[in-house]
Amino acid sequence: MKDIILKLTELGKTISTMESCTGGGVVDAITSIEGASEVLKFSAVTYSNEYKVKMGVDSRVIDEYSVYSIETAHEMSKAISKFSNSNYGVGITGKLNRVDKNNPFGKDNVVYISIYDKDNDKYYDYDIEVKEKSRKENKLVVISLIEEKLLNIIM
Repeated sequence: MKDIILKLTELGKTISTMESCTGGGVVDAITSIEGASEVLKFSAVTYSNEYKVKMGVDSRVIDEYSVYSIETAHEMSKAISKFSNSNYGVGITGKLNRVDKNNPFGKDNVVYISIYDKDNDKYYDYDIEVKEKSRKENKLVVISLIEEKLLNIIM
């Protein structure tokens, strides 16, 4: 994340995150780097559908595509960017090693990531099948992918 923080600072750009299955892991990685306060505007961990909607996700998108979809990740990334007036918004949703009885739709062990670039009104979409045995290991795999993709986007 150090290179990301440095580049965002150099460009005068900001970032915010709305995380679900990563539980704040991305923002933890960001705030572990000196200078993060220059670029991080806001972060929300929205495990429940209710709070995704309160943060700006359209409930009709969740109803139509499921909470575990790239469409919901889109909503999350754009909503957090808009809420915080950040140049980049990161939205993450998916299932890590468990079946969700409250949301039975969507693929198991797949995480959907959307990075929204407000300045260009563009989404960068990724999905990853997580195969590690523990949730912690799967979170680290997802966070690593996000770091790699973010760096490519902002460079």
